[in-house]
Amino acid sequence: MRKIIYWVHTSVDGFVDGPNGEFDWPVMGPELSAYSESLDRRVDTLLFGRPVWQMMVGFWPNAEEISQDPHVAAFAPFWRATPKIVFSRGYPGDAWTERVIRGDLRAEVAALKARPGADLLLTGGANLAAALTELGLVDEYHVAVHPVVLGGGRKLFAGPKRRLNLRTVESRTLDGQVVVTSYRLAG
Repeated sequence: MRKIIYWVHTSVDGFVDGPNGEFDWPVMGPELSAYSESLDRRVDTLLFGRPVWQMMVGFWPNAEEISQDPHVAAFAPFWRATPKIVFSRGYPGDAWTERVIRGDLRAEVAALKARPGADLLLTGGANLAAALTELGLVDEYHVAVHPVVLGGGRKLFAGPKRRLNLRTVESRTLDGQVVVTSYRLAG
């Protein structure tokens, strides 16, 4: 069965974006980029909530024209070539969207996980991650904590209704500043 891997960047104070939605603070050094690319090699589908999707589709189709960053150069072709699924009740989809899931989240995601193929990567999307976590559908969490205090924004885990016990699989410091910890469900 395929796994859902949640890959997310957060501030030290636990926010995935700033008070005004800003996402200009993650620094992708060579080690963090390599870690991200190692996750990319494990998957064949990308998952997005609508707010993150609109940010992604506004940048990645033409990313190399906007930025000369080595991470951008490595990720952009992968992003364009990989099927992308957006979770939204009202978003109609676009040329970059393979599919929009609007219905029963539990049933739709269980069906996705049961299909043959590689794992599924959820990047960002605090609300979608919270909903999938609540349903017990996220298998791995990869959390990159950046050395910044944002003072507000969307919380890393938006509104959990119950305790979730995780088991630390690995933790390391990348590029001398970003602590990346991977977790799996405990038990």
